[in-house]
Amino acid sequence: MQGGRGSGRASAGAVRLWGRHAVEAALKNPERNHRKLWATREGVASLDGELPPDFPVEYAQPADLARLVARDAPHQGLVLDCDALEDRFLDEVMQGDPARPLVVLDQVTDPHNVGAIMRSAAAFNAAAIVTQDRHSPPESGTLAKSASGALEVVPWVRVVNLARALEEMAEAGYWRIGLDGEGKATLGEALPAGPVALVLGAEGDGMRHNITQHCDAIARLPMSGAVESLNVSNAAAIALYALAVRPQG
Repeated sequence: MQGGRGSGRASAGAVRLWGRHAVEAALKNPERNHRKLWATREGVASLDGELPPDFPVEYAQPADLARLVARDAPHQGLVLDCDALEDRFLDEVMQGDPARPLVVLDQVTDPHNVGAIMRSAAAFNAAAIVTQDRHSPPESGTLAKSASGALEVVPWVRVVNLARALEEMAEAGYWRIGLDGEGKATLGEALPAGPVALVLGAEGDGMRHNITQHCDAIARLPMSGAVESLNVSNAAAIALYALAVRPQG
């Protein structure tokens, strides 16, 4: 078998995914162009549904598959090379159901966090994840594994200028709520009944000043004070739940 250990980039324009949930979701996604599946026979048997008869599969031992992915990555007998997903655009996702929130990430660069946030976005029916192209992780196997299949179902919009994207959201009628522990209002107090764009900053630094200036409200989670802060992916999950259960006026 050929191929080197890595974070999930197989070659230019391609992504290497691993793990049952990530691979299975990618195989079911009609928007994915699949290149090749390396797998154990047990890995293929674990998939929900059968592969097409002509699907390119190379059977291998688990140790061989381990050489294709990041060190100690739990590949579960499945490694898939496929093309990266096509770009998604902000105007198209804002044409959908206005009750579905947008999740805006300002310089959240850890692929585990972005993947976990994407999983919560799928669970709570968010319309899309929006990031700035230069300050967010690439599509990768690590991110897809953390997203547990959500990478294939939650649109990921990459923009050049995040502040300008927030302006476009306001023009489309979205109320932009930045989540910050120093917010005077709690998230529940700040939530409107209409469309919402939830804005979260990187751990430690939080939102940049320019991004804060483009929010209509800054809100905090009503925490007890027993801990100073939450991981950004945990905070996103709680905020998305609050959005999902808010009264609709």
